[in-house]
Amino acid sequence: MTAANAATNVNIEILKQYVTFSMGNEMYGINVAHVQEVLYLIPITHVPNTMPFMKGVIDLRGMIVPLIDLRIKFKLIEREYDPSTVILIVTVHGSVVGFIVDSVSDVTSISAEQIQNTPHFSIEIDKDAVVAIGRYHDNLVIILEAEKIISKEEVDSIRFK
Repeated sequence: MTAANAATNVNIEILKQYVTFSMGNEMYGINVAHVQEVLYLIPITHVPNTMPFMKGVIDLRGMIVPLIDLRIKFKLIEREYDPSTVILIVTVHGSVVGFIVDSVSDVTSISAEQIQNTPHFSIEIDKDAVVAIGRYHDNLVIILEAEKIISKEEVDSIRFK
């Protein structure tokens, strides 16, 4: 058997990477390609007359970044921010926004075999933000599509130009 033939017989496992985070008792994941960085909670400047899920803005190295509290966006029970609360700086619809979540877990590789598309079931999370459920060790990870968490229209309405 030649090396080329051996290479075609090798089962190459395709892994996708997700930044995993928690809200309540659930673990969520967003494709690592959308996440620029993770920040500990820093002082937030509140902006009046914005959408309820927009908690305000932060100054990130000279860039004004709007913050979305995913608990409010997903209609989950609100809770006080604590030392484990973090901001995921993500790129959605060509803009940089921050998602406030309870805590970040890790960058997790999940094989395509461990991911199942979800049926369209009735949940509180907006539209089709949940695109799949993945299994990582003994945990289920709710995989979110970053650009479906917040619509382009919502991003345009909170973006500072």
